[in-house]
Amino acid sequence: MTARLPGIALAIGALVFTCVAGEAPAQTYPDRSPAMVVTFAAGGSSDVLARAVAAAMSQGLGKQIVVENRPGAGGNIGAEAVAKSTPDGYTMLFGTNGTLGIGPALHKNLRYDPQKDLVPVGMLHQLPLVLIVNPQVPATNLRELIDYAKKNPGKLTFASAGVGSASHLTTELFKIAAGIDLLHVPYKGGGAATPDLISGQVSMMLETIPNALPLVRGGQMRALGVTTKERSPNAPDIPTFSESGVPGFDVGAWTGLFVPAGTPKDIVERLNKETVRIASDPAYVAQIRKMGTDVASSSPEAFRAFVAKDVQNWTDAIERSGTKTQ
Repeated sequence: MTARLPGIALAIGALVFTCVAGEAPAQTYPDRSPAMVVTFAAGGSSDVLARAVAAAMSQGLGKQIVVENRPGAGGNIGAEAVAKSTPDGYTMLFGTNGTLGIGPALHKNLRYDPQKDLVPVGMLHQLPLVLIVNPQVPATNLRELIDYAKKNPGKLTFASAGVGSASHLTTELFKIAAGIDLLHVPYKGGGAATPDLISGQVSMMLETIPNALPLVRGGQMRALGVTTKERSPNAPDIPTFSESGVPGFDVGAWTGLFVPAGTPKDIVERLNKETVRIASDPAYVAQIRKMGTDVASSSPEAFRAFVAKDVQNWTDAIERSGTKTQ
């Protein structure tokens, strides 16, 4: 029996090494700057919010998070790049409901599986959309816009952050609910649409409040309504769609953090801890609220369940609107 002790010792040593090695990622992470991929162009609401998140999380992680913009295909170009990156916690995705809620419901031939190839880390924000119109449009409220659109079918155009984005499909739902016809003009992100909105090349857009309010307050665009069932505390003077002629209309947007599938659980938990921490940071919360956005947080498990439900909701919405899956 004594002769077997060296073998047992080696086995125990190997087990101890395995346990220590398993803990190593969290203990040493991060030892270099992680990247946060934003799937829309610089200047849009997603980009602005992501940079605020990156700055706040960098303080807790002790390493500067580098923001990378990879726009195109409704956010799927950037999301696919993250899904196929090395699962070591050094490539994160600033995900939006347009890409990861609507996307899986709309796109049937993606080169990655959003629900299998990406791991939800935690929710970051929740926010309503606001309908902004160029001042040249002869409507000062939502009812007047609907009346004008009914009398002039197809004359008004609406911009979106891309086919399949929240701004696109929410407007499609609005068209159905209001019984109007609008012409879709897709762009690579909300920021890319702004110059044409200001010049009047396109009539209107459903945009998140962070990107819309500066244009409204500057007199460049007019706000007609928010898409959620209640008015936004950040813009209480803007009525809801529901109280302005489209009863029961209630659609909102969200953002959250994702990493590639296979990322060590302890790193996912480390990143989630940071998302929860910044959600209670007064300076960060004040900064986000100034953008008209609500700060949110969740566990990875709760966020996974939330995203799955959102995909199902948008699947139902796409079917009702008659939008073709791609």
